[in-house]
Amino acid sequence: MGLDLAIKNGTIVDGSGAPRFRADIGIQDGQIVEIGRIRSGAKQVIDAEGRVVSPGFIDGHTHMDAQVAWDPLGSCSCWHGVTSVIMGNCGFALAPCQPDQREWIARCLEAVEDIPTEAMMAGINWTWETFPEYLGNVDKLPKAINYGAFLGHSALRMYTMGERSLSETASEDDLRRMGASISEALKAGALGFSTSRASTHVTPDGSPIASRIADWTEIDYLVDVMAQHNRGIFQIGPDVSSGEAHEIFLARLKKVAVDSGRPVMFGTLSTHQGVDPYPWESQMQYLDDTVASGGRVYGQTTTKPIIALFSVKSYLPFDNLPAWRELRNLPISEQQQRFTDPDIRRALVAAEAGMKPRDNTFQGGGAATTDPKKPDYGNLFALKGVDWDDPTVEEVAQQRNQHPVEAMLDLMVENEDQLFVQPLVNETPDDVLGMLRHPRTLATFSDSGAHVCQEMGSSLQTHLLSYWVRKREMFSLEEAVRMVTFDNAS
Repeated sequence: MGLDLAIKNGTIVDGSGAPRFRADIGIQDGQIVEIGRIRSGAKQVIDAEGRVVSPGFIDGHTHMDAQVAWDPLGSCSCWHGVTSVIMGNCGFALAPCQPDQREWIARCLEAVEDIPTEAMMAGINWTWETFPEYLGNVDKLPKAINYGAFLGHSALRMYTMGERSLSETASEDDLRRMGASISEALKAGALGFSTSRASTHVTPDGSPIASRIADWTEIDYLVDVMAQHNRGIFQIGPDVSSGEAHEIFLARLKKVAVDSGRPVMFGTLSTHQGVDPYPWESQMQYLDDTVASGGRVYGQTTTKPIIALFSVKSYLPFDNLPAWRELRNLPISEQQQRFTDPDIRRALVAAEAGMKPRDNTFQGGGAATTDPKKPDYGNLFALKGVDWDDPTVEEVAQQRNQHPVEAMLDLMVENEDQLFVQPLVNETPDDVLGMLRHPRTLATFSDSGAHVCQEMGSSLQTHLLSYWVRKREMFSLEEAVRMVTFDNAS
């Protein structure tokens, strides 16, 4: 019997970390059935001469819960070699959800993840209520990549407690009902349970999301439900608002990890934001110390900075200023024309002086783009490529003998696709490298499906290959492929 597909003459990097080798791959009924020198026939043959053949990449931290409803390709992840994604991170999910809560859940996702409510309400055929029903809906949708999901704490609290979830701790009855939902979700195929303590995760009115209202005893109870089933990962968004808050968070999380025995994943990062930020080196030591105490913990990290992204086509740091607001509602071509008018330019530059001054408040990509402070032009880069060597706006302005705002205006006139990048965390390449090299971190923190106009982290995997493997030569290709395949899968 012939094969469905044969991939011939490729160089195989199999994800194990072992050295590459030349071989053919035979596929039948969607599964690899042969690796070696294939001599049997196949319905389709791909000649991979001069190409690397590897497993599809895994992205363990996405927010594609809504996008899967209208995007069968799984963009932008699929364009970067990703074939499997995990959604429902940080407690944000579309299930379980009462019918009268749908718009509220969508608005919360918009407030934190920059997924437009209008797109969700128009693009989702919202036929489910429970988490198993949501998974059943995803299973029926046309898909080019694989999807797994966490049960999100904020959605679960809203479903169980209604409006009380935004202001009250859970009662014993609330806990029993939430625990039953977790059991139901695990049996249906949930990969685990997620929550968030991050200060940047807020509702549309700026108050804490539902998961942040929960006390730690509630988290203990819900993670213990997974422990009783001996199944499921616990994923949590950390509180990094200050070094002290970060340390308190990690100490309490250690108890959850040790007591439950369940695998725990949370974001590890380096930043200059906030009050006395907790060093990334200490976070790496925390991973080792918690494992030594009997816990299983993994740091989710990026391969590049987490950024705020600005452009004339999306957000600019000046959008909230009255002098800019009316102009920014015009078509792009008209904006560019007005950017060249001397009187308008003077007014736009003058308005910048009235922006809120920078302080030590920790901002994520959402607040940094929708409620920005006066830019630090030495930390705002005019994007030219992907090699982490772009000029700052300050440098461009000095070269042109201009005010930084004028330099930005001219760059946008010259190129309507000009992007400006403000690193928020992981600003320093060597810090990122240190985290990536730690054996208990995972290269998997893209936030794909969210922040498309704010952060756009979907290139995490290809940045690892292009920058850390090809340009910096800090990892071999075999090591990098293992990082985004086997390590995340295991």
